[in-house]
Amino acid sequence: MRAMLLEAPRHPLRLTDRPSPKPGPDQVLIRISACGVCRTDLHILDGELGEPRLPLIPGHEIVGTVAGVGPSVREFDIGQRVGVPWLGRTCGCCEFCRSGRENLCNTPQFTGYQIDGGYAEYTVADARYCFPIPSGFDDVAAAPLLCAGLIGYRTLTLAGDADRVGIYGFGAAAHIVAQVIVHQGRRLFAFTKPGDGEGQGFARSLGAEWAGGSDELPPVPLDAALIFAPVGSLVPAALAATEKGGTVVCGGIHMSDIPAFPYRLLWEERVVRSVANLTRRDGEELLALAAAIPLKTHTTAFPLEQANEALERLRRGQIEGAAVLVP
Repeated sequence: MRAMLLEAPRHPLRLTDRPSPKPGPDQVLIRISACGVCRTDLHILDGELGEPRLPLIPGHEIVGTVAGVGPSVREFDIGQRVGVPWLGRTCGCCEFCRSGRENLCNTPQFTGYQIDGGYAEYTVADARYCFPIPSGFDDVAAAPLLCAGLIGYRTLTLAGDADRVGIYGFGAAAHIVAQVIVHQGRRLFAFTKPGDGEGQGFARSLGAEWAGGSDELPPVPLDAALIFAPVGSLVPAALAATEKGGTVVCGGIHMSDIPAFPYRLLWEERVVRSVANLTRRDGEELLALAAAIPLKTHTTAFPLEQANEALERLRRGQIEGAAVLVP
């Protein structure tokens, strides 16, 4: 099979031929039809996440069809369409796994990080961490749901029943969760890079009643702020925009250091919290909701061999919505 291979941090991916993988007892073999390009992939390539298994095939927003199953697999049949997310395997026995919080597993493995991912023509995945894809989505449209959608959804759920919700960083995750916010009848406020009129227009087209720069305050205090940009200085900015008792949720796996800020920004029972990975329940709920709304993902497709170009355009903020690789 063809695959894009990461051999060392801060090096471009290399197109190579590799043997197609064989499924283990509890795995499915997947013929990949689309794989989303996530900002986490950039963090891995840039060496900001320091424990990748090298050489590595990145990618963790995988959509494809089952081409083979291990002898223990009962969940899926050959020919069925499935999706594979970031969380690829857990121990199943630690206190977090036993309490339904497998996103906090003590010994997890992640797709496209410790497990070869979707920048390829085939991959294998633990059947327990694969999801059936709703029929209303084509492969490219479905791919961003597997991370941008799932992490965005979990970030929103940790904000509770907040009515006035602000989003900082209007990329792949934001453009999906924005539709959920509007569908649920909440009020949406969008924050982009200062001066990004195009991004602010995109946010308004998805239902934001106000859109401005991340250096601005919204017209009304927020009940919750969701931060998807990996910029630590947005935490005090979001606290300053948040009402008493409000919540700031950091939705990224990596963020630059949060600068010191005055206690008065946190006082009055404001909360700052993070999101770690996802649970299988998140996947089931989000994909059911995606079909019911239905969610519309904005995508730009690239051939597999143009993965480096897609990543660079993502780095420069030149992707509206999500980039998706197509083998």
